[in-house]
Amino acid sequence: MMLTEKTIIEKQPLIHKLTIKIFNEKQPLKHVFRIARGAKTQADVVVVTIDDGTHCGWAEAVPYARYNESVDTVMAQINAIALTNLSHENMSKTLSSLPAGATRNALDCAWWDLQAKQRHTSVEKLLLLAPAQACITAQTLSIDTPAAMAEAVAKLNKPPLVKVKLDNQGIIEKMTAIAQAAPDSEFIVDANEGWSIDDLRDCGAQLKALNVILIEQPLPAGHDHALIDFDSPIPLCADESCHTRAELDYLQGRYQVVNIKLDKTGGLTEAVLLAQQAKRQGFDIMIGCMVASSLAMAPAALLVNQARYVDLDGPLLIRDDREFGFSFEKGVMQPLPPILWGGPQTLKAASNLMNS
Repeated sequence: MMLTEKTIIEKQPLIHKLTIKIFNEKQPLKHVFRIARGAKTQADVVVVTIDDGTHCGWAEAVPYARYNESVDTVMAQINAIALTNLSHENMSKTLSSLPAGATRNALDCAWWDLQAKQRHTSVEKLLLLAPAQACITAQTLSIDTPAAMAEAVAKLNKPPLVKVKLDNQGIIEKMTAIAQAAPDSEFIVDANEGWSIDDLRDCGAQLKALNVILIEQPLPAGHDHALIDFDSPIPLCADESCHTRAELDYLQGRYQVVNIKLDKTGGLTEAVLLAQQAKRQGFDIMIGCMVASSLAMAPAALLVNQARYVDLDGPLLIRDDREFGFSFEKGVMQPLPPILWGGPQTLKAASNLMNS
């Protein structure tokens, strides 16, 4: 059955007053994480709870400076909403009025979690989705020297799929070292807007020979006119260029794949609709993430059955994941136990946050 925005809204049960709380959590990373535009040592996330007096839903989002967001601005936006007299009807209207981004993502996903608990069912059933299957997820290498990146991929012990963060310095040298250290792996190269069309043109054929199967966002968003009808030997994926359904027409002729991240779409509601529309327009789907815990991955993981590429290894990058989080074995991500998010049972951790 095809889901529509109207169907999603009508699935929501009638409730009375809602209470929203918001928290900032700093999640230390296992190692320094470097991409083309910078480095970090911790994930700075926002956790939201929505409570109806009986049940508590929660969610995690990652404000992203690239999209002019910060923890302070997101918390201020949600706190302003929390001061209003929230009910089922105006919560739905509030969500639909917010722009795509981390604020709406946190509220939307906590809202879905609450609804599942109110109705004693799961979010996937409310959204008419098939149960998520175990899947291969990319494991990420951050930018470093060729030798360090080769050592890092070797420690992953023959991963089936690796996502390699690369700026435009030593592209082939680094990828050659990585491929030699993991000859049986396939690779996604993520440039994070850091390349030029000349970089892409010069290295495409060599990257394909090194088992690279996808190149993610090589050119800056909004400055990718050169990709129109560009004959890339490797499929190109839009990340920073794709937030919601509104960008799909623009992306056609430039990219073959779209990376759906809930912090860009503004939550699971739009992500489901974006995946449906993107497939109708001929795009392949990648399900991606910011660096965060299993709570942030949980809503996105409901869409892995629809994706050709999955990149939900955020929990592997942080030092301490949440209890009842995702399990990973040899690059395969297992379905999430429904106790953490999206199932009928209220997790104690969410209730504890609500009462703190």
